[in-house]
Amino acid sequence: MESKQHDLVVIGGGPGGYVAAIRAAQLGLDVACVELEDRLGGTCLRVGCIPSKALLESSERYHSAAHEGKVHGFSAEVKLDLGVMMARKDKIVAELTNGIGMLFKKNKVARYLGRAEITAVGKVTVHGDEPVELSAKNILIATGSVPASLPGVEADGEYIGDSTTGLSFSEVPERLVVIGAGYIGMELGSVWQRLGSKVTMLEYLDRILPGTDSEIAREAQRVFKKQGFDFKLGARVTAAKTVGKGKDKHCVVEADGLEPIECDRVLVVVGRKPYTEGLGLENVGIKLNDWGFIEVDEKYSTGVEGIYAIGDVIGGMMLAHKASDEGIACVENLAGGHGHITYDAIPAVVFTDPEIAAVGKTEDDLKEAGVEYKKGVFMFRASGRAKALNRIDGRVKVLADAETDKLLGVQILGPHAGDLIGECALAMEFGGTAEDIARTCHTHPTLSECVMEAALNVDGKAIHS
Repeated sequence: MESKQHDLVVIGGGPGGYVAAIRAAQLGLDVACVELEDRLGGTCLRVGCIPSKALLESSERYHSAAHEGKVHGFSAEVKLDLGVMMARKDKIVAELTNGIGMLFKKNKVARYLGRAEITAVGKVTVHGDEPVELSAKNILIATGSVPASLPGVEADGEYIGDSTTGLSFSEVPERLVVIGAGYIGMELGSVWQRLGSKVTMLEYLDRILPGTDSEIAREAQRVFKKQGFDFKLGARVTAAKTVGKGKDKHCVVEADGLEPIECDRVLVVVGRKPYTEGLGLENVGIKLNDWGFIEVDEKYSTGVEGIYAIGDVIGGMMLAHKASDEGIACVENLAGGHGHITYDAIPAVVFTDPEIAAVGKTEDDLKEAGVEYKKGVFMFRASGRAKALNRIDGRVKVLADAETDKLLGVQILGPHAGDLIGECALAMEFGGTAEDIARTCHTHPTLSECVMEAALNVDGKAIHS
């Protein structure tokens, strides 16, 4: 078996791993990246964030053209070409994955194709068509996560599948059941609901979007229900299977307290679990916690000399940008710098319509912790720009410390919420206050004024509400 020497071996070519590899190379390290899949970019780029956002954008434009012309003074006959829509999605993915390969070449990151196994401290074997043993002072685990499954669900990857399946249907299912009304479930449900599916969301909890602000989630559910979603909350799914043959083949989903639901396709989107299979963690004494995650310290060390971990595999917010920032912080520390992340300032977005974005604490968090806070709200329906866009559902909610006015959290339900949350994250990163946002001049007429008005309203000073 061939042997190679590097300063750092990164296991995983997703948004945590490839970003860490490039940053480490920029800092002068000899870096290798081992990836199991032919394409770099991980789940996020290949079968997650990027393809789903491509379909969300295309489906939103289709739905808008088909149903919203009248209010703007025009009418049109719109025909769906799902094949073209899927081809566009695949082209975007291909361009971006190829781009990462070019960045690796530019930064002289050595790429190895195969499954990585840590065989000893400082040793990684790459199992593939061309096996190789890598030696390095430091190893960074960035293997991400995979979809979680449910007992009793007979997944076949076609009629009953996971989030990846939901990105590649060959036709629009007439009836779609999505098990799990979290971020990914609501996004995939939105794609197919816009394209004509009758979508039923089954959620085990008594609310949608677990982890988000409950007030925002309730308002979002009302909006989604108006769009045509059917929600079954408090529904524990006990079975899902296919029945019939040929053209009569379909799915049946069973849940406690509900009559069996017949549908054409089922997506199981009940969260994700860390991917640690075959990594050889037992060879070096790395143990997993009760949830299957690798535990690390503030510098992402696993406790085994020279072995670090970042991203979904260590838990916390399972977000691509969180993994990327952890990768950068980790390798900057390795190179003698001072990498750091303010976890309370990491934003999160649900790319539905309207979008849902948040940073910092929710109002539920503050109530549970007994923190005294002030609250400012501004409704999008009071915004001239939102009215011009015909996107008036939702609100901005700003939460600030009752004594110091320091920003504690911001939640946004509304148009372009994912873009609007950026200034709030920046303000929190710098320890800003609600007044800092309120006194910053915002362009008129823009949606960003809604953030300013909500910040003004923390002290009852909003002008337009």
